Amino acid sequence: MDEMFPYVHEHQRVQFPEVQDDSGIVAVGGNLTPGMLLSAYEQGIFPWYSPGEPILWWNPPRRAVILPGDLHISRSLRKVLDRGYFSITMNRAFDKVIRACKEIERPGQEGTWITDEMADAYSHLHQLGYAYSFEVWSPEFSAENPAGGLYGIKLGNAFFGESMFSYVSNASKAALVSLYRYMQNLRMVMIDCQIMNPHLESMGTREISREEFTALLKTALKAAD
Repeated sequence: MDEMFPYVHEHQRVQFPEVQDDSGIVAVGGNLTPGMLLSAYEQGIFPWYSPGEPILWWNPPRRAVILPGDLHISRSLRKVLDRGYFSITMNRAFDKVIRACKEIERPGQEGTWITDEMADAYSHLHQLGYAYSFEVWSPEFSAENPAGGLYGIKLGNAFFGESMFSYVSNASKAALVSLYRYMQNLRMVMIDCQIMNPHLESMGTREISREEFTALLKTALKAAD
């Protein structure tokens, strides 16, 4: 947290600089106060940094998104969902979801990019009504803690996915399907997945250019005005 940078309230906005190169880094420093985070998302920017580093703000040259009609649900996953094996809720256990995303071991990664500061900031956005969670409950896991889930930010007709986790096979995929169906019901424009990975690609996520993403974002924010 940059102690020299002022607190930015929910209804205040900050103008970020234009991205200068293909590194995707737009700015360094600042803080994770509500207005700062909301300003970033409205401009297609998100924070991503490691513990001990200053806050890095990103707008990468390629963006992973799920658009209406794109989600691929495999036959095996569809069977799991049709059986009603999972119980899925929204905004029932936000803090448990973000804690699980923070603590779960991820193969090939050392630690997590979700710092305590970041978890607190998104929990605050949840209290303000901007951050959402989808929780997946499994009878074989725990009655107290979700077996999988995801969280992110909803602004206008766009959802900005931040992180997901799974302790039970297919649980994070079930959360993504639930988010997608929620998106369809509201006629939302896109789910921003930020960076492509094999898990997302297998479910129909596509990569688009920064320019295409910016145009989609403008449509999504304008549609909700």
